[in-house]
Amino acid sequence: MNRTRPITLLICALGGEGGGVLTEWLVDTARRAGYAAQSTSIPGVAQRTGATTYYVEVFPVPLAELQGRRPVFSLSPVPGALDALISSELLETARQIGNGMSTAARTLVISSSSRTLTTAERMQPGDGRADAERLLDVVKAFSREHHVFDMGAAAREAGTIVSAVMLGAIAGSGLFPFPRDAYERVVRGGDTRAPEKLDKMAAASLRGFAKAFDTVAMPRAQAAMVTSLLATTASDAPVSRALPADVARIFPPPVHDLLTLGHARVLDYQDANYAALYVDRLRQVLDAERTADPAGANGFAVTREMARWLALWMAFDDIVRVAELKSRASRARRVRDEVKAGDDDIVKVYDHFKPGAPEFAALLPASLAQRVTAWDRRRKTPWALPLKVGSHSVFGMVSLRVLASLRWLRQRGSRFAEEQALIGRWLDAVVKGTRSDWCLGHEIALCGRLIKGYGSTNERGKRNLLHVIDHLATAPLPDGSPAARANAIAAAREAALADDAGTALDAALLRHGAPARPVPVQPIRWMKRPPGAATPTR
Repeated sequence: MNRTRPITLLICALGGEGGGVLTEWLVDTARRAGYAAQSTSIPGVAQRTGATTYYVEVFPVPLAELQGRRPVFSLSPVPGALDALISSELLETARQIGNGMSTAARTLVISSSSRTLTTAERMQPGDGRADAERLLDVVKAFSREHHVFDMGAAAREAGTIVSAVMLGAIAGSGLFPFPRDAYERVVRGGDTRAPEKLDKMAAASLRGFAKAFDTVAMPRAQAAMVTSLLATTASDAPVSRALPADVARIFPPPVHDLLTLGHARVLDYQDANYAALYVDRLRQVLDAERTADPAGANGFAVTREMARWLALWMAFDDIVRVAELKSRASRARRVRDEVKAGDDDIVKVYDHFKPGAPEFAALLPASLAQRVTAWDRRRKTPWALPLKVGSHSVFGMVSLRVLASLRWLRQRGSRFAEEQALIGRWLDAVVKGTRSDWCLGHEIALCGRLIKGYGSTNERGKRNLLHVIDHLATAPLPDGSPAARANAIAAAREAALADDAGTALDAALLRHGAPARPVPVQPIRWMKRPPGAATPTR
């Protein structure tokens, strides 16, 4: 510790995370311990579109030893001159490092591994998330010492806000010359009673403080955790014991992690027979991949991708699924935790629904469903039933549970049959493509990423996938070799994920000798004409 200059700390917090409270705690701790301290804040835009930063300087010599002299503090951080940087969000940490705030020779970096997605990340039709592994590499490269752990999870477990966790991390790092009890006295607000006799907020803050302190104060354990975060890949995920033994014996170990998640999702969505259908479909892909790659040199990547995307497609969202998820006890507990409700607090939750004719027709047999949708198309405006359901009330919860109990009706509905037929077409293309060329089958399997969302987004994804399969996987092309088809499918898929409007996809299709997508025919909705307006024509 350099005793001739202040210890500098930059705090980065998102909106509503208590960064100001953390700063006050630190300054109060320093002054109570007999040290000079100063803080400033730089407000940013609220929530995830920005962050508020707080700058703290503490002179490391007690005032009693300065013989009446006063240190001179700076009002703002200087890039490259920070002793420590703490942040509640991984991308925000990397952003501050990108601004030059952290240096490998000087700066201690403490960061949460959790992510709050930016607006730009959410806007991407595909997976727009920044690569967490690369962000962690940045933290590691530009810090003399780093501590990365999930501050959000620690705060939730303790029932407090993340600022208390950040305070514990700072205390555990030994950045400032204050003992642990000095920090805890400030959190207590001067209350010296036992933790069980403190008020709920103070007791929760102490729990969060202790969790973070213990995590950062054990450098070997922390170093092992960071190493595992940097080295772990999806293929290293542990196998859940929920995977049936007979199913586990069929598939090779590299597939078990995603197969476990997919099997559990499909089983929870419908029943054991539906889960067996999932396994049977996946086994077809495995057989084809073993034919194309007998040694498994590619890690059974085709089967792994199908295990992921097939489960997501088979567990498509409908009104039964939505009602089931909203009526679960775990959801009620999560809502209470999010609003930090106590045992005696009353929480009222209202869910808003607006199902239309297609949602109801989905549960009807094909003949009836066609009549309902045809009637809806003939209307001047689409029919919808706006509902406001209080899931905290007996009537609201009973309504949701009754709707959720219609799971048995799902398999008899028109949409279920349509979805299974579309899944069959995709599955058949993957199996045939894999048998002819491993890379081709892998690219077709990855096209499962196009199926996402609900409503028009989901329908558009399915149209795009089927168009790619029909015109790039099997139809004649100028270069019909398997490698050329695989490259064309990969380019079309990435174009579809990058451009929600479909312009890039059409360009990619034409570039590889396939026709552009047909423009979907939209039903004409007759509007009421103002006086004197011309008669509309089709």
